[in-house]
Amino acid sequence: MSGADDASASVQRARDIFSPEEIQRLIAPSRWRGLALIAHCWAVIVGLWALCVLVPHPLLILLAVPLIGTRQLGLAVLQHDGAHYTLHPNKRVNDWVSEWLLNRPLFGESVVAYRKYHLQHHRLTQQPDDPDLHLSAKFPITRSSFRRKMWRDLSGQTGLKQYGNLIRSALSRGKVQHHSSGPNDVSGRISGFWQRLGPNLAINLVFLAGFTLAGAWYLYFILWVLPAFTWERFITRLRNIGEHAVVPDNDDRLRNTRTVIANLIERAFIAPYRVNYHLEHHLLVSCPCYLLPDAHRLLIDKGLLPRMEVKRGYREVLEAALSLPEPVAA
Repeated sequence: MSGADDASASVQRARDIFSPEEIQRLIAPSRWRGLALIAHCWAVIVGLWALCVLVPHPLLILLAVPLIGTRQLGLAVLQHDGAHYTLHPNKRVNDWVSEWLLNRPLFGESVVAYRKYHLQHHRLTQQPDDPDLHLSAKFPITRSSFRRKMWRDLSGQTGLKQYGNLIRSALSRGKVQHHSSGPNDVSGRISGFWQRLGPNLAINLVFLAGFTLAGAWYLYFILWVLPAFTWERFITRLRNIGEHAVVPDNDDRLRNTRTVIANLIERAFIAPYRVNYHLEHHLLVSCPCYLLPDAHRLLIDKGLLPRMEVKRGYREVLEAALSLPEPVAA
């Protein structure tokens, strides 16, 4: 526990703080807990769908949109666990559920490409070659800049742009694979598009068919497409800000990543499945999300809280991230 003994030492590795026995306990994935979280995520989504079909009151639907958007982020959070092989000890099961139960229902695919990219972020956190540095380097910003970003997210503009880019990428994949160009490349583009997004669209057609059979086809667009284009985009931005924006030390694992102590409302509408314990995740990347609170308590027991970058709720995060003064009008 050398990192805890020397208050001036920069923490770089989990073993700087945790004993081998503690590490082993914190990285042991359960055969059922990860799968149970996936089941919980889908149970919340489908339960809200069924409730709104049975009681299609506008206020209930209005509440369901952000709740479902948060569970859509929850699918991404659990897929992120899959990228670290912490959803299930069997790697084939881990990758299968990551793709087919978490990624494909929206617009993702295999977890393999994301894993390769994401592990670079962990190796190079907040360093010049960090592939995610662009998400945090622009902060702090002004409050007016944040309001403009929030409006783009909640009005669907961000979603349209990002999903539009994904569709164009899927179409161009076929062109690259078939080395075709000009008027004869249509079949290649369609083939590449179907390989990339065909399974996703098929799953979504099943969702749409279910709503149609229930006599509420329109709720598919309100309770699945709309949250993905709006609320999920907005809270993904909040999550990114919370994790690495305006951290105090880019070279210390206790201070280049942030944990946000989220209350019950924040966990329901912003931070599902312990995604707020990001400092602990970066310190011990193989720790399943359901054990991150244990890692947090262990760090506190070791007397490290004063050295850790921790905020009490997302309001505190935004106060720090939106601290740039507004420009003075000429």
